[in-house]
Amino acid sequence: MFLHFGVNTFTDSEWGTGQESPSIFNPTDLDANQWVDTAAQAGISLMILTAKHHDGFCLWPSKYTDHSVIGSPWENGHGDVVQEFVNAAKARGVDVGLYLSPWDRHDSRYGHIKEYNEYYLAQLQELLNKYGNVREIWFDGAKGSNTPNMTYYFSDWFSMVMELQSTINIFSDAGPGVRWVGNENGFAGSTCWSTINRTSLSIGNGSIVNYLNTGDPKGTDWLPAECDVSIRKGWFWHKSEAPKRLSELLEIYYNSVGRNCLLLLNVPPNTMGLISESDVQRLKEFRGAIDTIFTTNLAEKCSIESSTQRGGKSSNFGPENVLDNDHLWTYWAPSDEDSKDHWIEFKAKTGKIKFNVIRIQEAIGLGQRIKKHIIYVDGSQVAEGTTIGYKKLHRLEKGVVDAFSVKIKIVGSRGTPLISSVGFHFDPFWHPNEKEASQMVH
Repeated sequence: MFLHFGVNTFTDSEWGTGQESPSIFNPTDLDANQWVDTAAQAGISLMILTAKHHDGFCLWPSKYTDHSVIGSPWENGHGDVVQEFVNAAKARGVDVGLYLSPWDRHDSRYGHIKEYNEYYLAQLQELLNKYGNVREIWFDGAKGSNTPNMTYYFSDWFSMVMELQSTINIFSDAGPGVRWVGNENGFAGSTCWSTINRTSLSIGNGSIVNYLNTGDPKGTDWLPAECDVSIRKGWFWHKSEAPKRLSELLEIYYNSVGRNCLLLLNVPPNTMGLISESDVQRLKEFRGAIDTIFTTNLAEKCSIESSTQRGGKSSNFGPENVLDNDHLWTYWAPSDEDSKDHWIEFKAKTGKIKFNVIRIQEAIGLGQRIKKHIIYVDGSQVAEGTTIGYKKLHRLEKGVVDAFSVKIKIVGSRGTPLISSVGFHFDPFWHPNEKEASQMVH
């Protein structure tokens, strides 16, 4: 979960000017525990706060500027939003991430390369020294036109980050830990490799968005994509906006989590300093829907066969591994000697099984391998795809199927394909035929 919060919350804007008085930041009921409770109930494991957005206002009392909560009437200038956020997350066992905007529209040092980079490094050091374990730090190249020329010393910043927090993930257009997916719709490419060539990437470069979206099967760097999108139209809270419909959030889920990515969903606190009730309710619905769809795996009602099995029938690499609870380190491996197409087939033990979603997961700890796959139900093709990665979700375009058998055929792979988990699920919220009908009407 992303939390966009700051002076923009109080000025009804998305990008602040940097001229805002800190005194306008005055949440009346700020409660970081409510943010974290909302996230934890939605099954969110990591939360990222905008410690400083483009307007330069700092949500913690930085030693290096007075453009911060120090000048706010909130807590009589003695408050620290970052500290409250970190304390609340720690109490619930939720991981913490921080965003420190490189672009700063307030600070007079911006545009003076040496001075501003020193200021930025000093603030990074504050955030990564003072607030305990930070699991992700978020960098971007966003800045408006008519902005002073500014060179960011990204490599120095990254070195300092790694020195202060050795297990942290660094997010940016170019990694080095996590890459941007190339858009803010929450959609990854239908082909999405976790590998990419970092030498082809640079931060703030608009020409690489398609490359970021799909990754690169020949890439030498492991840089999985993260899909950032807001639950509302804007990133900051606006009174006039409402959360996206459940159907839209599920669409995002299938196109991010279901395409080998991490979903980073922004849920902005309001002027009270709370996540709005409408957003809390929508997140409950979203979590409820995900549980409804994925809690039952109809593949468990099937017997399984495979084309081959590494080490023969008595080995630990049998197809039954795709139905256990370990979705990472146990897997079906076909024989390494067999160069023909590999397949795994499920047959209903009694009657038919009824589903409209197929989930496939690779043993991603051993790399991403599968390049192309085709799925057959009772001998007829119902879906095909390219990459699988950590998780691939196929929502069947034809809607619900009643099946005796399901066959997953791997027709292209880098090395031996390793499948860790397979699921057949019923999504009661997915009505593709209604969609077609309504499009014909319109």
